[in-house]
Amino acid sequence: MDRVVHLRCADGSVPSPPEPPCANTPAVLPYSPGEARGAAEVVAGALRKLEEAALGLFPAWLPDAEGIDGAGTAAVRAVRALARRTATTRSFGPFLADLAEAALLGRARAVERFTPQVRATGLARALAAGSGRPGTALLVHLPAGLSASGQEVLVAGCEWLAQRSELGVWLTGAPPAGVDRIATVTVRPHAEPAVPAPCPPSPAAGRARPAGHGPAAGLPHPGSTAERVLESALAPCAWAAGREWNRTHRPHPLAGPVRLDLLWRKERCVVEIDGPEHRAPHALEADRRRDALLRRDGYAVLRVTNAQVLHDTGSVLRRIERFVEDRRSGRPEEH
Repeated sequence: MDRVVHLRCADGSVPSPPEPPCANTPAVLPYSPGEARGAAEVVAGALRKLEEAALGLFPAWLPDAEGIDGAGTAAVRAVRALARRTATTRSFGPFLADLAEAALLGRARAVERFTPQVRATGLARALAAGSGRPGTALLVHLPAGLSASGQEVLVAGCEWLAQRSELGVWLTGAPPAGVDRIATVTVRPHAEPAVPAPCPPSPAAGRARPAGHGPAAGLPHPGSTAERVLESALAPCAWAAGREWNRTHRPHPLAGPVRLDLLWRKERCVVEIDGPEHRAPHALEADRRRDALLRRDGYAVLRVTNAQVLHDTGSVLRRIERFVEDRRSGRPEEH
């Protein structure tokens, strides 16, 4: 993380961010620059990419800002005050305040009054905080056929970013043959996530279904009794049409895909079925941040527990029906 390195997979494949990330993995942002005329141009392109990602990740990197929206003066003052309170240093406060205001108002490239070093450091911190990671790294793909001078320019810009900010810079693609000061690190490719095996049809699967009720697009996890019980209860319900089990959603460019227990894609409804492990403080905080990212993307989230599904299935079914129908009709959500 403190210098530019070239990554090479042991099997010859292209290195990519692990999904899900390990506990000590930084937030990894892919970046594909073109041939630049100078190192400053490389830095400027990387800063635009970082800022775009940070604006899209708001409000995840600004604690307590989830409920603030709108373009009014009060909202702007609120996010700027939160940013100043969150900033770890006096010089970082004004940058984070400008970035928060830009994200709230949907303004791109709104922090260019700051020096490149302040911007790179501030964006790296914001992206790490918003992703819940210990740092941020750029995964820079070296363009094919880049000239020796082009390689030197690209590496010089990457070195500036690594040395002047808190960014790690990892190069991928063919090693820069024209630059002999970059170490190559061989890494093992991460394994693809295992795809759950299909579970046997539920007892309700063979029943006649009301007209218009198509089959579910995904299946409950075979290891979850609660999911299978809930699917059996949903199967004969016409209102439950369009549901999908165990689909994934990528909240932002830095995030690996997150698995959604139960999804109505058209209505943008997510139902999460939580086991007892979700009661731990760190799990509650992770769920809160995850739900905030989903809501930022227009999803509504309803959480129920395994115990509720198994011991009070009818009540859970009524809650989910009200939840889905309220989204279909545009009524306010009170769940």
